[in-house]
Amino acid sequence: MANILIVEARFYEHLNDLLLDGVRTALDAAGHSHETVTVPGALEVPGAIALAAETGRYDAFVALGVVIRGETYHFEVVSNESARGIMALTLDGLAIGNGILTVENEAQALARARRTEKDKGGEAAKAALAMLALRHRFAN
Repeated sequence: MANILIVEARFYEHLNDLLLDGVRTALDAAGHSHETVTVPGALEVPGAIALAAETGRYDAFVALGVVIRGETYHFEVVSNESARGIMALTLDGLAIGNGILTVENEAQALARARRTEKDKGGEAAKAALAMLALRHRFAN
């Protein structure tokens, strides 16, 4: 049984609740324990994962959040830099499932977050577990 940390950027609470439902359902179904920590926004997710990884208490991580395009360049900065930070951590050997949605509008976010539709939270949890299994495979 693995211990998974879910790091969520809780900017859009109602959307994050849907993503969390998917993640927790997938992790529970797979028999893994999990904890959740909340950070202010998507830019803080990689930093929180890096800090948690230093403790050695977690086997894998799930990054969650929603970034919706607005009228300014901020969308690109947040989308790109949060993804870059998560990718850098995976290249350092951490098993991370990236469930940060980057969408044009709330309707797209809802469709991707709901377990009955695209279930991107559940997919992120499964990706984290797949990367953890791959890390174990290559460690032996």
